[in-house]
Amino acid sequence: MADCPRPSGCGFFQKYQETKNLACNGFITTYCRGPSQTDCKRLEYRAKNGCAPSDDMMPTGQTIAPARP
Repeated sequence: MADCPRPSGCGFFQKYQETKNLACNGFITTYCRGPSQTDCKRLEYRAKNGCAPSDDMMPTGQTIAPARP
């Protein structure tokens, strides 16, 4: 399957594509490069609101909690 057509405009992809976080890598593999591209809540948010969601909004629609010091 081809990658999502909007990776350069996706803050989540840009921010987390190089991360070592296994959960983020799983979301990128499943949603950005895999079979669940049409289920991406980030694309849905952009279509509904006319702007991109927070970079920390995952393709599932949930937000990544900030890292604690």
